[in-house]
Amino acid sequence: MKPFIKEYTNDDSLQDHIRKISNSNVDDNDIYVISHDDDRTKRIAQNTGVNTIGMKEMDVGDAVKAPFEKKGDELRSKLQNIGFPEEEASSYENEMDKGKVFLIVTNHENVEQMLI
Repeated sequence: MKPFIKEYTNDDSLQDHIRKISNSNVDDNDIYVISHDDDRTKRIAQNTGVNTIGMKEMDVGDAVKAPFEKKGDELRSKLQNIGFPEEEASSYENEMDKGKVFLIVTNHENVEQMLI
């Protein structure tokens, strides 16, 4: 099953949605945030107790390449490693170029219902 993904421009509403999902018995290990701004991504993850897409989600080849890749390539690789096709990963990465941050939930059911 492909992960749930939703884009945000407002960090407060993203954090509110993360709390709703966490309170709905979704394991925090299945909730990720990703953006072009590493500091922003880390801050949101720390504020909410969720994950960033790191080495454990990447295969060995991508983990070795990551330090040498451009930021966009690294983000696309991370998205592909957690279940998005290349074309979709590229589209999401383009939105991150515009300042969007994404909430991603793996191993989910009815995440959209939790956000109502």
